[in-house]
Amino acid sequence: MNGPQDLGGQMGFGPVAPEKDEPLFHAEWEKRALGVTLTAGAMGHWNIDESRHARESLHPADYYSSSYYEIWTKALEVLLERHGFVTVDELAQGKALSDGTTPKRVLKAENTPAALAKGGPCDRPVPTEPRFVAGDKVRTKTFNPQGHTRLPRYARGKLGTVEAVRDGFVFPDSNAHGKGENPQWVYTVVFDGREIWGEGADPTLTVSIDAWESYLEPA
Repeated sequence: MNGPQDLGGQMGFGPVAPEKDEPLFHAEWEKRALGVTLTAGAMGHWNIDESRHARESLHPADYYSSSYYEIWTKALEVLLERHGFVTVDELAQGKALSDGTTPKRVLKAENTPAALAKGGPCDRPVPTEPRFVAGDKVRTKTFNPQGHTRLPRYARGKLGTVEAVRDGFVFPDSNAHGKGENPQWVYTVVFDGREIWGEGADPTLTVSIDAWESYLEPA
């Protein structure tokens, strides 16, 4: 989808100003927001792609006026309501009014370090050979899906070169919507800066993205 998070190349938002020596958390509540989000995800009722899509689906006015972890907590409310753990009234009143969905599993404190160390690997075997090899010229597809996608707007319909063939990975566009993992080959594709940004771009600039195979066509 063309959500508020997809800001690459968008004008009018000012320069990117990285914070020097940025702390991991700017407030104590952010630690809790991270912990609650990860613990809720560990219940096993949604995957990381559905979680990302929930954040991207926030209204732009809400998204742009929220901090990083505010976006996380607002998306978590969407997921908890969607999967029957809470109701709109419960969120408004801040208390349980009825029994909700029973978690498939519960992440206990003593198991958290091991669970975090394990992470959530999303590499998967692909039954077919890669369609492209390093050095191939490719063009990204031009589309504007209503659902989740990891192909940014600024890189759609652009001519690039395959720099490397990566492994097979879960296809987020289907996984976010309960349509299966459908793993595909992923490629690192490099674009000339002028191809991405147009006239006036720094001629020495290149931009690379990791793209799933179905995003690409032979050029």
